[in-house]
Amino acid sequence: MSEVESYPAGYTPPAVWTWNKASGGQFASINRPIAGPTHDKVLPVGRHPLQLYSQATPNGVKITVMLEELLAAGHRGAEYDAWLIRIGEGDQFGSGFVEVNPNSKIPALMDRSGARPVRVFESGSILLYLADKFGAFVPTEPAARAECLSWLFWQVGSAPYLGGGFGHFYAYAPLKIEYAIDRFAMEVKRQLDVLDRRLAEAEYLAGAHYTIADIAVWPWYGALVKGLVYGAGEFLQVGGYKHVQRWAEQIARRPAVQRGRMVNRISGEPASQLHERHDASDFDSRTQDKLAPPAAGA
Repeated sequence: MSEVESYPAGYTPPAVWTWNKASGGQFASINRPIAGPTHDKVLPVGRHPLQLYSQATPNGVKITVMLEELLAAGHRGAEYDAWLIRIGEGDQFGSGFVEVNPNSKIPALMDRSGARPVRVFESGSILLYLADKFGAFVPTEPAARAECLSWLFWQVGSAPYLGGGFGHFYAYAPLKIEYAIDRFAMEVKRQLDVLDRRLAEAEYLAGAHYTIADIAVWPWYGALVKGLVYGAGEFLQVGGYKHVQRWAEQIARRPAVQRGRMVNRISGEPASQLHERHDASDFDSRTQDKLAPPAAGA
C-alpha cells in the first residue's frame, strides 16, 4: 500500500468549485471567496502621524514591536495610534479598512506625516517601509542588506505553512485530518531546522545585529518555540531546536518586544492586553514583569 493510499478515502473535487456552504471551523463566519467591503465604516484617526489598524496576531505583532523598537531607539517620529481591528467580527471588511488594505488583512498602516497620506499594507512591506523611513533595523551595506531582506522574505513565504497550514489543521480545523497535519508538521519542522542551522552560526538572522528579519520571524517561530501559539510545543518537539530557543528567549526579553506584544491584544491575561495604544503612558497601568513569555513548551 502506498503512503497516499494509507490515508482514508475522502473528498473528490467537482469539475467546478462553488461556494454553497460554510467552510466550518473557527473562522467560517469571515471566510468568503470575494474581496471588497461588506459594510460602511470610517476608520478612526488619532493625533500621531502613524495610524495602525491591527490585531495582535503574529503578523500584527511584527508592526507593534517594530514601532516600539523605533521609539526605544529614540525615533520620536514613530509615535503611533494603534486601533483595534477585531478580525473575528469582520472589522477588516469595513469600507475604510478596505481603502487602506484592499486585501482585507491586518495589519494596515497610514502614514500621515507628509503632505499626502501614504497607505502601506502587508506586514513585510510595512516593516521595510518603516525601516527605510527611519533608517533603522535594516543594514545599508549591500551584502548585509541582502542577507536581511532574504530572511525577511523567507518569513513572508514560509509562515503561511506554519499558520494557514499547520496551525489551521492542528488547532482550528473542524476535524483532524492526519494527512494535512503530517504534511505541515513536516514542513514546519524543516523550517525550524533551517532557522536552527542559521542561528548556530550567527547571533541574529541577518548576522551580528538585530534587524527587521528578527522582528518578522520572532512573532511566528519565536512564539512557536516559546509555547505561545497553537499549543504544539510537545507535538513538534520544539525544545530540540536549541539555537532557535536561545534566539527566541533573547528577543523575548527586549522591553520593546514585551510592549509590542501587548498592543491590540484581546486574548490571554488581562494584564497582557492593551486593546488600543495612543500614547506611551497607556502602558503605565500594565505590569511589565507579567509579560515575560513562559518557558518553552508551556
